[in-house]
Amino acid sequence: MTSTVQFEHFDALCKEAGITPTHQRLVIWQTLTEMHDHPSPEDVYRRVKSELPTVSLATVYKNIHLFVDTGLFREVSMFHGTLRIETNSEPHHHLVCRKCKAILDLDADDLSGFPLPQHLPEGFVAEQLSIDVLGLCATCRQGKP
Repeated sequence: MTSTVQFEHFDALCKEAGITPTHQRLVIWQTLTEMHDHPSPEDVYRRVKSELPTVSLATVYKNIHLFVDTGLFREVSMFHGTLRIETNSEPHHHLVCRKCKAILDLDADDLSGFPLPQHLPEGFVAEQLSIDVLGLCATCRQGKP
């Protein structure tokens, strides 16, 4: 159930991003804000479908891409093999299992020795530093499914 405060917050975010705040977008946005495990569009679709039975996977994809394109959410590392959404807005990095593709957050303070680069080639300006640490999670290291 969406509260008035949540709707007002979503409405303000949409206006700032230049998008129309529809009911479907509200439900998808709210679902994303409640998921803290780098969900895929399929994960979001499975949850949204219970509240919006007629929603299509294509609609969920389209709106997630719109949210990413307008900065409401970010796409996570490309090392996981499929689109995954970043729902944690706090500065952090990622641990990515190269076998099962699990993504875990790593607090930015745990890798605090890496400043934002100032002098980059071709006039590139860095806006954010995100480090992906690739390896094997404990489950995959133990050979468990």
